[in-house]
Parts: sequence; C-alpha cells; structure tokens
Amino acid sequence: MHARGTFDVKLAPRPAAPGTEAAQLGRLSIDKRFHGDLQATSLGEMLSAGTEVPDSAGYVAIERVSSTLHGRQGGFVLMHYGLMERGAPSLRVSVVPDSGTGELAGLRGELAIRIEQGRHEYTFEYALP
Repeated sequence: MHARGTFDVKLAPRPAAPGTEAAQLGRLSIDKRFHGDLQATSLGEMLSAGTEVPDSAGYVAIERVSSTLHGRQGGFVLMHYGLMERGAPSLRVSVVPDSGTGELAGLRGELAIRIEQGRHEYTFEYALP
C-alpha cells in the first residue's frame, strides 16, 4: 500500500546524556505532525555525528508515531539511519518490526522523505496483514 503527504517537524537541541559529552554527539528532540494519508503526531530523539571531512556526517533517530493511516488507528515506531558521504546523502526510515499497535498491528514499511524549498514531503510504502 502507498501513503503520501507532508509533515512539519520541530527539532530542539538537548544536552548530551551524562557521561557521553566527550563523544561530541549532537542530540535533538523530534516533534512531528504528519498530514495527508497519514494523519499523525510523533515524538522522538536523534543522535548525530559530524566528521573532519566537509559534508560527511551521520545520524540515527527513533520516533513513536500515534496515527490514523488510511482510516486505521494505531501507533508504530520509525527508525532512521542517515548518512552524508562527502555531500552524497542516503537515508533509510523503517517501521520497527512488531511495533504496530491497534489497527496497525503487524505493520511493515519504509518511509521516504523529500525536502524541497523548505517543504517536507513523505511517501510511505507499507503492508498490513
């Protein structure tokens, strides 16, 4: 199945977890609102690391989504794995296995993100039992 729409996101810097300051990781909270086929809110956290090489970095994130997806209510967890290698981006955002609840129990899928002129768009390829 296929869902698409837009989302708004607020990222807020957070202090490093105690004892991890020397790792020099970026830590951000995530607060998102999805519009379109996926009507949802999500909350999560992101960790990022830059390198000495310009335009190379990475991030991971987890967000818990409370939603209505094509009329089905429930929740699920998304996991992000993003890399920037000398300016070439790659990103994978997947539904965590067995994280679906309510009418979204058994949900599997991949979410693609596109940002153009400051507008965030998503496409969500998913399957339900």
